[in-house]
Amino acid sequence: MDRVRSVAAEVPALRHCIVVSPIVVSPVVVSPVVVSPGAEPLSLEMLPDPIRYDQALAAASADRPLVLDRGDDDLYLLYTGGTTGMPKGVIWRQADAFFGCIGGGDPMRMSGPVSSPEELLERIIDFDFVFYALAPLMHAAAQWVSLMWLLCGAKVILHSGGFDPVQIWETVDLEKVSIMTVVGDAMARPLVDAWDEQGPFEISSMYSLSNGGAPLAPSLRDRLREIAPNAMLTDGFGSSETGIQGSRRLSPGEDPGKGVRFDNVEAGTTVLDDSGHPVEPGSGVVGRIAHSGFIPLRYHNAPEKTAETFVVIEGTRYVLPGDMATVEADGSITLLGRGSVSINTGGEKVYPEEVEALLKGHPAVYDVLVVGVADERWGERVTAVVQPTKGSTPTLEELDAHCRGQLAGYKIPRSLVLVEQVVRSPSGKADYRWAKSTAAASLG
Repeated sequence: MDRVRSVAAEVPALRHCIVVSPIVVSPVVVSPVVVSPGAEPLSLEMLPDPIRYDQALAAASADRPLVLDRGDDDLYLLYTGGTTGMPKGVIWRQADAFFGCIGGGDPMRMSGPVSSPEELLERIIDFDFVFYALAPLMHAAAQWVSLMWLLCGAKVILHSGGFDPVQIWETVDLEKVSIMTVVGDAMARPLVDAWDEQGPFEISSMYSLSNGGAPLAPSLRDRLREIAPNAMLTDGFGSSETGIQGSRRLSPGEDPGKGVRFDNVEAGTTVLDDSGHPVEPGSGVVGRIAHSGFIPLRYHNAPEKTAETFVVIEGTRYVLPGDMATVEADGSITLLGRGSVSINTGGEKVYPEEVEALLKGHPAVYDVLVVGVADERWGERVTAVVQPTKGSTPTLEELDAHCRGQLAGYKIPRSLVLVEQVVRSPSGKADYRWAKSTAAASLG
């Protein structure tokens, strides 16, 4: 807060600064109070002119206040996870973000977006529903889904403190959580471990377990379905630059099939080939994921990256987030991975996520990132950076045998680097820059 105070005079448009701190009295509406991190909980005597919440509510006008100079063109700034480089600020119009990022008043994608603010009132649920956000609020998955459910009257639980998987399972029971969202294997794996070591826990209230923001290994997906056999498993895809692009819902007992496939695709999402035309379903052609419609304005202070990512093709403005995919005969999209982290080995492209998903099924692999390391013969050599499970020391030969018959030969790792811990962002995103430099340093 000292830093906020020091720059406040330079930001005349700053009107409010909200400080969250425990208050050892019943809820009150208070004047602004500056609290330093680690300070003692507030007491009533410390607050200037406190007003009880019920008194403030009774004195308030029933009319909606008129706020000048605000509207659909207000800006929303969200930062990317920095999977392939430094995080980038993405600037959205508020209206585009409402429809593109948080569902337009339709969190379950069942009723369609609203056409007026008044229609939001008709979407308020009349039953108990609790969403549990595990990712930090810096992450789009936590921000967007929390806002979706808040706008329809649900209760939202924010995880506090470090990632304690036992505490998380206990919170599901304590708060009677309906939906919980994880961000890939970095969250799913500790939850599965805690269940196996200290469970089972009471989770009968859980209607759905969802994943977004990072891939979920098939082995962990299957284990989560065993843990919560009566819950729907939802896998979503999108990015800070595109908003929500699609999802896949697996009902209890449904066969997931192979690959990372999404059959519920949002309007505006397509796959473009090298000439900028939509990929023909069932053709097997690999193209770039593209999205049009409700999309951002630009990157913050990055005109070159903006020009590269936000393009106009035959009169339509698209955002190209960098994901590669193909379109199945039924119109569903199979996601392959980020083109910027793909490995070119002997002229063939290898998408790390596909190899990582298979390696994570080996009992000696706790976590893994796959990168390309410079090779005189092949250009790049597929390399696995592995965090072993406790007490295990996997060998390259063991991992090769595990992959044979399930991957094309050129995709199988040719080098192995063992590390104490695979580095990921606070939200669970892969740090491929770290993995690549670690592999290069280890292999010389």
